[in-house]
Amino acid sequence: MSTNARDAGALAPPLDYLDQRTGLAKVLKEFSRKIFPDHWSFLLGEIALFSFIVLLLTGTFISLFFVPSMDEVTYSGPLATMQGVEMSKAFDSTLHLSFEVTGGLLMRQMHHWAALIFIGAIVVHMFRIFFTGAFRKPREINWIIGFTLLILGLAEGFSGYSLPDDVLSGNGLRITDGVVKSIPIIGSYLSYFIFGGEFPGQHIIPRLFTVHILLVPALILGLIGLHLFLVVLQKHTQFPGAGRTNKNVVGYPIFPVYAAKQAGMFFIIFGVLALMGATMTINPVWNYGPYDPSPISAGAQPDWYMLFLEGALRLTPGFLEVVIGGYTLSLNILIPAVVVPGLLFTSMALYPFIESWASGDKREHHVLDRPRNAPVRTALGYSLLSVFLVLVLAGTNDIIATHFSLSIEAITWTFRVLIFVLPVVTFTVAKRVALGLQRKDREMVLHGHETGKIVRFDTGEYIEVHQPLDEEERWLRVQHEPRRPIPLLPAQNERGVRRPGYRRDAIRSRVSRFFYADRVEPVTPAELAAAQAHGGHDEISASQHDAPELTATREGSSAG
Repeated sequence: MSTNARDAGALAPPLDYLDQRTGLAKVLKEFSRKIFPDHWSFLLGEIALFSFIVLLLTGTFISLFFVPSMDEVTYSGPLATMQGVEMSKAFDSTLHLSFEVTGGLLMRQMHHWAALIFIGAIVVHMFRIFFTGAFRKPREINWIIGFTLLILGLAEGFSGYSLPDDVLSGNGLRITDGVVKSIPIIGSYLSYFIFGGEFPGQHIIPRLFTVHILLVPALILGLIGLHLFLVVLQKHTQFPGAGRTNKNVVGYPIFPVYAAKQAGMFFIIFGVLALMGATMTINPVWNYGPYDPSPISAGAQPDWYMLFLEGALRLTPGFLEVVIGGYTLSLNILIPAVVVPGLLFTSMALYPFIESWASGDKREHHVLDRPRNAPVRTALGYSLLSVFLVLVLAGTNDIIATHFSLSIEAITWTFRVLIFVLPVVTFTVAKRVALGLQRKDREMVLHGHETGKIVRFDTGEYIEVHQPLDEEERWLRVQHEPRRPIPLLPAQNERGVRRPGYRRDAIRSRVSRFFYADRVEPVTPAELAAAQAHGGHDEISASQHDAPELTATREGSSAG
């Protein structure tokens, strides 16, 4: 008997015992046969998941040595530059972990890099879902879950970033205190509640530690579980292609193919993060020192995912602060840090419902859109990216000024103009490009690929030889359904009575026209048949003619 057979026999009794009491065999059998499509972009979610697992592993190690206390101590460790410096126990334990615990600095840096990649993977994953329309029915709930995971990821990153109690993280908390206090009426009370008194107080680090290692991770774990459950419960989306419809999934089963790929993916991500943690220094708090509100210098930026907020604050003019009835209303903080992000994030969360309302489409969708076939959605996504890019660059305006010897005032005013101009330009260009690609697809379906060959007949006629598309290429370009604006019914019925709900329908019609007024209709079967019948001679190769002929590339004929 082989070793594998003996091992299987040894495992049979406990597995049978477990199955008789839980019925897991049937569930595992169905789960192992679940089909998942194969495309590189579907791994973006797995990158986020595996980065979070690395965060849990490294965070557990770090929590064994970190002391979440703001009590003052005098440093007496091996770091010469910090000898005799007064600091909090939180900062002291961070230095102890970095310089005295074996592998401590590696764990800290792996943890930090994993956090950056975790949030980055969520952002890119959500953009993939957005551009391909994977949020449509029945996946609106999963979009909300993903959006909530993004917000929780930002909260988890910020809370962990603030724990070392160094100068950089302390300045971030100082900004947070100012943002909270800018909220009318409740701002001061909310700040006292968060910090346990006047900033910085003695309670913020222990509270952030509880949020960072317990509250937010528990919520993230629960939402990840719910997200994966819905992915398994619903059919996985797939990109359009031959044989792929809303009623099937073309791909591989979870076991053994997909499971093997995911296991390999995890070890690759773990290895890359370990390499980054070992070779790339990040957040060297010993260079900054313990938190002290007096040091102010250029070059202080938060992690990339919070740079948009930093940039928004730097771009807003200070004169927006007003005094009403003896109370200061800091609009220069409230608008960029609370109002604008609130509106943007709310729009992101509600977008699936807005598009569904504008299209009137209530059907289930399991085949993804090509971004070119949803030009307004694609243009909106690129506009949001352009805003984010401008705000990130604005958050580094001092770095740009010092490194390139430019005026910081000129840089700031440039970004103030771009924040309004660039999204409009980006939207217009992206929309026109998407429509142009649709027209190109339509032309290719009707006429085929341009070969660059010119043929002359004995009659003196010149034609360009086109290569017909194969079935899969043609299907990819004609499978999508046309999207048209919702027509607006007359304001009055046939009896001259004003129709109830007309104003709401008028608003819906305007929104629908914004999304779908500019469109390119996909090729119909009748149009394709007519094009093939009319243009058949264009597809004849030169070798089929006995008459004298001239064949040249398009470039060559143009040059002549």
